[in-house]
Amino acid sequence: MRRAKIQLLDKFTGTLEENDFGYTFQYSNEYLALPDAVPISLSLPLTPQPYTDKRLFPFFDGLIPEGWLLDIAEQTWKLDPRDRMGLLLACCRDCIGAVSVLREGVLSEQ
Repeated sequence: MRRAKIQLLDKFTGTLEENDFGYTFQYSNEYLALPDAVPISLSLPLTPQPYTDKRLFPFFDGLIPEGWLLDIAEQTWKLDPRDRMGLLLACCRDCIGAVSVLREGVLSEQ
């Protein structure tokens, strides 16, 4: 099982987990209680219930680089291109946009 902390503009929003059954994303209760909380994606509206799927959610899959940048990441970190969670954890700590994916236990740099 692998887990990632998801941040939006340096605010912890929730966790993404990969397990034997697929993937789960859940917003944190603290984030949901914020008056200015916004969803990380239109496909993942704010809700206290977890989202589950057998495949990595398209929003997160879309954060993974493509083309030559993906080739460099795969070669540098010796990652399997089918290991979408591994690629997400390796490549998306500081990706383009407002969302960051951090390995659980890693604090954001502010």
